[in-house]
Amino acid sequence: MLILEGMQAGVSWGLILNKEAAFRKAFDGFDPELVAAYDETKVEELMQNAGIIRNRNKIRAAITNAEAFLKVQKEFGSFDRYIWSFTDGNVIDHHLTSGQEMPAKNALSEQVSADLKRRGFRFVGPVIVYSYLQGIGVINDHCEDCSFR
Repeated sequence: MLILEGMQAGVSWGLILNKEAAFRKAFDGFDPELVAAYDETKVEELMQNAGIIRNRNKIRAAITNAEAFLKVQKEFGSFDRYIWSFTDGNVIDHHLTSGQEMPAKNALSEQVSADLKRRGFRFVGPVIVYSYLQGIGVINDHCEDCSFR
């Protein structure tokens, strides 16, 4: 999910969703151990893959992030435990009544972003992290009348 969020920077989320299967295949099912081991040959192969976003900086960031992910996993026992530690395991529910109330970032995403950057992650600014936290269920921004709520 974090790879997809990083790839989304500067492009539409719809484009990323349409390419998700190609990303999953290109990045070996998002297996962090495999992605962390990518070399320049693999980067060049990915740069030729028309099914994904071919941005060298984003591809290299995915590799760097996989390496950092494995370190966090080792330190905390799981990346899940690390992410949820920021909210003590609680979902942040904004109880929105309209989509216009939804922020692009907040204090939590700024805190998580800063910590991820400190740990060596890239393409993890507070807006990307906010979207990531929404996507994995840490932040619930579904409007009160939304059927997905």
